[in-house]
Amino acid sequence: MKRLFIDIEVCYKCEKCTAKCSYFYHQSDVLKEPIENNGVEKFLTYAAQYVICRRCEEKFCVKACPNEALEKDDSGILRRYSMKCTSCKTCAVACPFGTIYPEILPYKTSKCDFCVGKNEVPICVGTCEKGALQYIEVEESPEKNIYIINDKVAIHAVPWNKETKVGFVK
Repeated sequence: MKRLFIDIEVCYKCEKCTAKCSYFYHQSDVLKEPIENNGVEKFLTYAAQYVICRRCEEKFCVKACPNEALEKDDSGILRRYSMKCTSCKTCAVACPFGTIYPEILPYKTSKCDFCVGKNEVPICVGTCEKGALQYIEVEESPEKNIYIINDKVAIHAVPWNKETKVGFVK
């Protein structure tokens, strides 16, 4: 199965993301005001959270959220529900490791829809100047630091390791 694949280390070498996004709400007047973040940047944020989250046993960020907009999935990764989040940033303050960056929590936001149902290679793949984004068949390989996040997304990055306390940090 083809997935949207992001090499986070390559992606972070860019000074500014030039990849284009075809997400509907970035190109319409539906929201009446322009959205400053682009879908690729939100996709990067989503993918990066997988590798930088320290997977605390005590869920400080989840408990701090007054709107129940956060939860940890079965693997301990933080999931944010944009429609519940009011961007109060209490989760960022509560995170003992500082891995929830306040700038990734805008109130008015949209996120990557992975071009689901478009039956074409996502435009971000063809417009990423550094080749950090690909649309390929990929299998999980911890030895190669390739991880499947969900049925549509895979990443290449060194994830945080509790035992060695080593991993990817922006």
